[in-house]
Amino acid sequence: MKNKLANLSALLLLSPLGLLAQDNKHLTLEEIIHMAANQSVEAKTADTRVLGRQLEVESAKSKQLPDAKLSGQYMAMTTPNVDLKLALGGGGSAPDIAANQLWLGQASVSMPIYTGGKIKGGIAIAKDALQAEQWNAVASKEQLASRAIALYLNLYKAQQTNLLIAENIKQSEQRVSDFKAMLDNGLIARNDLLKAELQLSNYQVSLQEAQKNIKVLNYQLANLLKISEDTQLDQINLAEATGIDLGLKASYETAKTERSDLKSLASQRKVAEDQLKVTRSSTLPTIAATAGYNAFGLQKVVTVTNAAMVGIGVSYDIGSLYKNKREVNVVKNRIKEIDENLELLNDRVKVQVQQANENYMLAQKQDVVYHQAVDQAVENYRITKDKYDNGIADTDDLLTADVQQLQSKINLAISKANTIEKYYDLLLANGSLNIK
Repeated sequence: MKNKLANLSALLLLSPLGLLAQDNKHLTLEEIIHMAANQSVEAKTADTRVLGRQLEVESAKSKQLPDAKLSGQYMAMTTPNVDLKLALGGGGSAPDIAANQLWLGQASVSMPIYTGGKIKGGIAIAKDALQAEQWNAVASKEQLASRAIALYLNLYKAQQTNLLIAENIKQSEQRVSDFKAMLDNGLIARNDLLKAELQLSNYQVSLQEAQKNIKVLNYQLANLLKISEDTQLDQINLAEATGIDLGLKASYETAKTERSDLKSLASQRKVAEDQLKVTRSSTLPTIAATAGYNAFGLQKVVTVTNAAMVGIGVSYDIGSLYKNKREVNVVKNRIKEIDENLELLNDRVKVQVQQANENYMLAQKQDVVYHQAVDQAVENYRITKDKYDNGIADTDDLLTADVQQLQSKINLAISKANTIEKYYDLLLANGSLNIK
């Protein structure tokens, strides 16, 4: 009786009435992919990094604008001793001057004319760094989508396992009830009843494990998508996953032009190339147009106003002639390092493409076999049940056939999810996963 009540409670928890206190939500696989690529913390962090690079581009461009400065000073001084060396008219001696206040004012503007390509190169560096960060963000979001797909499909597997085991528990409970009646009538041995009860207990443990997996996976998926942690996803229907191309194959030729991680690394190489140009340009002079206005006054001594100036300024760092070579070598080494990383990543992409193709084909082949296995297990159970009813097969044969039938149905459900998962793995390896 206690077992029946426990089973009833478990089934109620799975029923709509048992989930009234939870926030149920229906999500398709496409919605999961979109939410993972846009709502997760990692996705928002990637967007923030892209925004930071955009701001750096604007900052680099602002260096093309002229520099303008205003400054002013006012100082009170002790009364100095003033000894004028200039001859005074009439040959008289210099008067006593209480010059204890000084003020200065200055305005200046400097407009870069030629910087040896430093400003232009800095803008190019910022733009290429932005492009690299954008591709890096896409790659990060693709990985997030892949994680969400795996969680979603694992949740489907747990849900299907839960449903199939719950269905088998009903049959097992009926079998135990029938065996008890047969035992009371002396038709079977007590050992046969114990075997049936043991199988029922094993099914109940498996059901509890499946229910635990549902809760864990549901929570992980909700946390990744940043929806309420109390959200309970409805029973997943993989028939909604449309557009699955069973004949699709990944291609390295496609992957090397479409993979966002390869594009990101290629953009990083451009950044290093731009940096090399800027580093080399440090040996060139810089020229700027300058203009200024000065005014100053010393109390009771002198006042100067309207001292406007305009001209050209030239700056040349002679030290760069013997220092620059080492800095150039550093940047060249960085380019070499990126080239080696590109080669390694290309090799890794080749392996991933080949593996994705093999995994996808294997999943499809296994799905065909699992369909056949279900038909075979169902027929085997039917035949064994007939034999048992006619006294030809024993209890062990019946219970074994029942387990095989359940396992074949679970394998088929898992196989459907595996085929879809390997399909999206193939898209990821090919650089064709749509995260929009």
